[in-house]
Amino acid sequence: MPSSPYVICPGNAERAELESLARRASAPFRLVLRARIVLLAAEGSANCVIAGRLGICEDTARKWRRRYWEQGIEGLADAPRPGRPRVFPATVVAEVKALACEMPAASETPLARWTCPELARQAVASGITPAVSPSTVRRWLADDAIRPWQHRSWIFPRDPDFALKASRVLDLYQREREGQPPGEDDYVLSSDEKPGVQARMRIHLPLPPGHGRAMRAESEYHRFGTLACLAAYDVRQARVTGRCEPSTGIKPFTALAGQVMSTEPYASARRVFWVVDNGASHRNWAAADRPSSARPNAQMVHLPVHASWLNQVEVYFSVIQRKLLSPDDFEGPDELADQILAFEKNYNATARPFDWRFTRTDLNQLLTRIRNHDRHAPHPLAA
Repeated sequence: MPSSPYVICPGNAERAELESLARRASAPFRLVLRARIVLLAAEGSANCVIAGRLGICEDTARKWRRRYWEQGIEGLADAPRPGRPRVFPATVVAEVKALACEMPAASETPLARWTCPELARQAVASGITPAVSPSTVRRWLADDAIRPWQHRSWIFPRDPDFALKASRVLDLYQREREGQPPGEDDYVLSSDEKPGVQARMRIHLPLPPGHGRAMRAESEYHRFGTLACLAAYDVRQARVTGRCEPSTGIKPFTALAGQVMSTEPYASARRVFWVVDNGASHRNWAAADRPSSARPNAQMVHLPVHASWLNQVEVYFSVIQRKLLSPDDFEGPDELADQILAFEKNYNATARPFDWRFTRTDLNQLLTRIRNHDRHAPHPLAA
């Protein structure tokens, strides 16, 4: 008869798991030790024998033998511990989080945004708690990912027809026009200008990356002026047609439109929709008439004011900025223009359409949130 009332008889699967744990060098030693206790107990060893072989006290062998007998292999893990008793009640934590979600002006505090030390002082001054440290406040806010010291800029749409204009463009991205799918010979071009691209040459040549070292670029440079990058992006074929000009304006944009519309497949297309923002080069109805008068199949579709983020060509411009212009090192505007056009050719060889997921439904949800913030200027939803 075994000396312990807790007879250990693991099955084949559990025995294999216990043996694996007992040999595992990467496992915490406490778990390895507990697995060895159970394996010796399964051989019929008494607790005193187990303690002597493993160099532990008999109470330890008795404890884990019983835990395995009651709970199986899951019982070898540490039991949940209560931890340090709560110092601050839940109401204090909630009130500090609520304070962090208010603007400092609501508490008549002369700050633009909260920091954890300021929140801790304000919580004491407001009588929320007698004392609290900034690190404790930081830990509370981290639980709900509240970061009042950060901020992002945004603009309320002021165009009364924002939903209508934006939904037209979103429908085109989804291959729909006035409730009907466009034909195969209909194209959607997203077009805009990137002005003020600087032609700068570093005083010293950049150093290439090496083992354990990032590429290094000289912080000082010579300026050689700026130029404008104009582009039309085919949202279905992921093809860019662009040009570089000394500046933006009606003539450069008209030249881009002529360049695009004189090439195939756009020259013989049934309709070519040009999605543009409200820049001075293509802002009003006169701008809309210019391409259509020269090319009857060209139709200009204006985005609402402050909605350039709905223009897919802006994504292409961001790609240029990240992959070609940062950091920059060009000997002059001519080399900069050549590099931009070379990048365009390289991009067209491998590009795929953007995974555009913002739809009319997302637009309605956005406008609903904006309307809740600005009840004095409600915006109608897209139909």
